[in-house]
Amino acid sequence: MSDRKYSQRGYQDDDRPREQRRQGPPGPRPEREGPRGRGLGAPQREVFRCRDCGAENVVSAAVAFDSACHQCSSALHACVNCIHFDTSFRNECRKPIPARMPSKTKANTCELFSPKIALETDGGKSDHPKDPRAAFDALFR
Repeated sequence: MSDRKYSQRGYQDDDRPREQRRQGPPGPRPEREGPRGRGLGAPQREVFRCRDCGAENVVSAAVAFDSACHQCSSALHACVNCIHFDTSFRNECRKPIPARMPSKTKANTCELFSPKIALETDGGKSDHPKDPRAAFDALFR
């Protein structure tokens, strides 16, 4: 009796004898040199972006209570722009606050506010086309 489930020709056929078939890797993989991963080792910069429009704002240690985005005029000292903002926590804040802020998008006077600063890389491209049509045409060059 054969050790195969089906005896028809073509099912799991292999010209090599069973001993020559690859059973696994022959040994440990060689170590690759240099950084691995997407964007690893690329130049990075700290950026504070508005949550509403995505405009880049000045990165500073303290954001004033009445500061607004220069592009869309939305409040920057708001819960949605804070690093502690998380909808899964009580009062939607990772820090223990005494009372829930009524609006997360309007300016508030929270003392625990710290701006949500992200590290961005340019991806090796310094000349991004500003025109959407030019960006589309650049895909097919």
